[in-house]
Amino acid sequence: MTVAATIRIQEADFDVAQEIAGLSKDRTDIGAVVSFSGICRGSEQGEPIAALVLEHYPGMAEAEIERHADEALARWPLQGLTIIHRFGRIAPGENIVLVVTASAHRHAAFEAAEFLMDYLKTNAPFWKREESRRGTSWIEATDHDDAATARWTKP
Repeated sequence: MTVAATIRIQEADFDVAQEIAGLSKDRTDIGAVVSFSGICRGSEQGEPIAALVLEHYPGMAEAEIERHADEALARWPLQGLTIIHRFGRIAPGENIVLVVTASAHRHAAFEAAEFLMDYLKTNAPFWKREESRRGTSWIEATDHDDAATARWTKP
């Protein structure tokens, strides 16, 4: 069975439970569903955040995420995969990203979800700007994020 990944980059919010239900409805081949939802925090290092503004290059972002989704599908025996990433102005408490992986067994679902989130955090073609009382500032991936992504590199 060929698994097609669902990839959406959208400004609108999404319903996590609805996305999980849609992926697994009427599926008896799925024994594990793992989801990660990233939510905009209201503060960073004790400083209040008004919002995050995410920008992307349409077409390029979808193609890059699809390339990594295809790698996940090749590396792990997945029965389903959904990736949703928002752009635009996102207020604290709102959803930013969702990765849902489905497999017959939990290990594949967990590893694939972690692989995809590490990629999305460090290398996906999105630019994040934080709005706070101090003004605005661009956010870069941290060394910790880069190290997490590096562990997936094949020797």
